[in-house]
Amino acid sequence: TVERKAAELDLTGVDLQKAVIDVLSHPTVASKRFLVTIGDRTVGGLSHRDQMVGPWQVPVADCAVTLADYAGFAGEAMSMGERTPLAALDAPASGRMAVAEAITNLLAAPIELSRVKLSANWMAACGEPGEDAALYATVKAVGMELCPALGVSIPVGKDSLSMRTQWKVDGEQKKVTSPVSLIVSAFASLPDVRGTLTPQLDAQEEDTTLVLVDLGKGRNRMGGSILAQNLGQPGGAVPDLDDAQDLIALVNAVNALRAQGKVLAYHDRSDGGLLATVAEMAFAGHVGVALNVDLLVTEGDGISDSRMDTGDAKNWASQVSARREELTLKALFNEELGVVLQVRTAERNEVMQVLREHGLSKHSHFVGKTRPASSAMDVGKGELQVWRDTKAVFSASLFDLHQVWDSVSWKINQQRDNPACADAEHAAAGVPTDPGMHVALTFDPSQDVAAPYLNLARPRVAILREQGVNSHVEMAYTFDRAGFESFDVHMTDLQSGRANLRDFKGVVACGGFSYGDTLGAGIGWARSITFNRVLSEQFQAFFARTDTFGLGVCNGCQMFAELADIIPGAEAWPRFTTNQSERFEARLSMVEVLESPSLFFQGMAGSRLPIAVAHGEGYANFKHRGNRDAAIGAMRYVDNTGAATEAYPFNPNGSPGGLTAVTTADGRFTAMMPHPERVFRNIQMSWTDAAKSGGLDAYSPWMRIWRNARKWVG
Repeated sequence: TVERKAAELDLTGVDLQKAVIDVLSHPTVASKRFLVTIGDRTVGGLSHRDQMVGPWQVPVADCAVTLADYAGFAGEAMSMGERTPLAALDAPASGRMAVAEAITNLLAAPIELSRVKLSANWMAACGEPGEDAALYATVKAVGMELCPALGVSIPVGKDSLSMRTQWKVDGEQKKVTSPVSLIVSAFASLPDVRGTLTPQLDAQEEDTTLVLVDLGKGRNRMGGSILAQNLGQPGGAVPDLDDAQDLIALVNAVNALRAQGKVLAYHDRSDGGLLATVAEMAFAGHVGVALNVDLLVTEGDGISDSRMDTGDAKNWASQVSARREELTLKALFNEELGVVLQVRTAERNEVMQVLREHGLSKHSHFVGKTRPASSAMDVGKGELQVWRDTKAVFSASLFDLHQVWDSVSWKINQQRDNPACADAEHAAAGVPTDPGMHVALTFDPSQDVAAPYLNLARPRVAILREQGVNSHVEMAYTFDRAGFESFDVHMTDLQSGRANLRDFKGVVACGGFSYGDTLGAGIGWARSITFNRVLSEQFQAFFARTDTFGLGVCNGCQMFAELADIIPGAEAWPRFTTNQSERFEARLSMVEVLESPSLFFQGMAGSRLPIAVAHGEGYANFKHRGNRDAAIGAMRYVDNTGAATEAYPFNPNGSPGGLTAVTTADGRFTAMMPHPERVFRNIQMSWTDAAKSGGLDAYSPWMRIWRNARKWVG
């Protein structure tokens, strides 16, 4: 064992404003949207909660939640926890903190601790002085002590035990050794995902309070914190989970409050401390917050010692001393375990009583109030403020802070993607006048226009796929629910004669990456038809029939566009090429349904609502084929005010006029880049206005697409 000692954090002369900027812009704390929005998070149609939260789609979710099937509300929650920097000072503490952080993240979902399972990824530099002992001590602390106390098992994991690198410079040996690192992935099955909470502060409630539940119990240990890293100091003692029963009590208390409907927003305290936690909640909710740290900078209790500086013994001269400044920095930036809850002020005493029943009230504090637009108090609206001793010791606009927090993603995007798009997205982050996404419908989403036909015949529809296609299952389900009989038809089935399009009323080309998009998105798939005489004639015969319909989505849209020459009325369609951002785009985007003959969008014209987008080549390019003036648009991207847009990121691919779906004059064939089949239920939406779209339990307004198709067939 190698004993590691670190000096306590020296905060002499540290400016609070600079500390806020440095912490929010640290890569560990800063927005990860540069990474989140290049990953397809909706594939499969079983996503409930992804990283992006709220109508402004801010990447602050504590955990991921998926659905178990397309009909029910059972599902699974997943989260991660890691506190590797702490291991340089105290390896066992870093292991306990990793497990605890994974669980406080997971607690955003309605978990039962007995259902939680962990996967442990261990990394260490075995053979280095002290590292074997540190690994042993951490495994013992986690596997033999903490997890049994929590009633949580670790059935799976992996290890990498040579975490060092060596090299020579001018004959001098260099070596870097990684500390013991435990990366925990936590999983839990959920009987019902609908109780999942997010960090988005509720801006509609006029008077709400933020409650900090501090499992660190006021110790405010700063070792390994982001603030300490920014100052180039180890920081002294590190945060730790000192008693497993505290974490058990937290899970039970939050679940009790959730069941009572008392929690409006939830976020765990982690990297960046309380300041970063509350800032992220404010960014997601677009609502001002006034933090008050008076209860967090009190020393002693005035009974067992004489350090308490409140009440009659309050020493006002000391309030402005260096000690008070130091205590404020520690209160805001310590990374002890804890959570922040938004509750209605009228109910906060009831909330505290629940925390008291679980033994948590002594170290639970009312630490702030929201400042929504409806608040009678104007001070602090649109800002994040920190108050101490009746004075605002820090104040900044949410927009400025959001820009700081977004700066890392902006700089990475500038280097990786189209710099103009990177600048545009950064400029749009946190704009106070942005109203956020909305739902504005011109039809009743609860009306099932296919209902009169459901007890009649079930028309056959071919759900086409090729190698690399990945959205066929959810597409098949939507058609089935609308009254069709869905058939899984692989291109090899058509090539071999096992299936023939003459036996189907509809054909649907699904999304994915056919042939890996090696020849261009959808091009290889289309060429497998046009270069095969039998298949070409079969598709042409299908398209020529007046009783058939076709839908191409994403990769299928690209494929349909390449077949435009053999689809009657599609001659003006564009080719879909690389996004103007020069990257893959995975987003929830606002679209407007246009007035068009498309059979799929009948009765929906003028409606605006969010939809899932996931493509790298969605730019409607008329340079090499098609006619922009003659192409019949069926859907277009709009910004959050509802205006058609080419501006990034509201238009993720830059298509002219926001065009994202085209159709034929008879309306039988439609090609669209977004993925309605992935969000046919409101529960699948990263965000929706549940009140306007039929409620969280209902089909989403996009279900009208498939019902319209069934009505058209008759």
